[in-house]
Amino acid sequence: MRRSLVALAIGVILLSGVQARAESYPADNSGKNVRDRSGGTLTSGDQGNSKGDLEITQAIRKAVMADKNLSMDAQNVKIITTDGIVTLRGPVKTAEEKSTIGEKAKAVAGVMRVDNQLEIASR
Repeated sequence: MRRSLVALAIGVILLSGVQARAESYPADNSGKNVRDRSGGTLTSGDQGNSKGDLEITQAIRKAVMADKNLSMDAQNVKIITTDGIVTLRGPVKTAEEKSTIGEKAKAVAGVMRVDNQLEIASR
């Protein structure tokens, strides 16, 4: 019984240390939010509404979703097409995913240029 109490006490102490560390590093996207509001970075609101831009975005999204080797993060990246120029934004897990999505975008008919701004998420 005494060992159980000691083990429980140690567990509580260890968990409180983890809790304190987690609280000292809160999730914070403020820097990215400020960057996106500055007007210098494209967001989904900048998606072109021409038939060609919509078809390009749709074709890239289909190609990305069809690739089951890509992580969920990679399958959810932002694809923004304006006047045939594709901007890719969001987190991916690896450099390979970043490259793969960029290549899929370049392979779509009508794409003039790809601005690959995908970010490799830190672990």
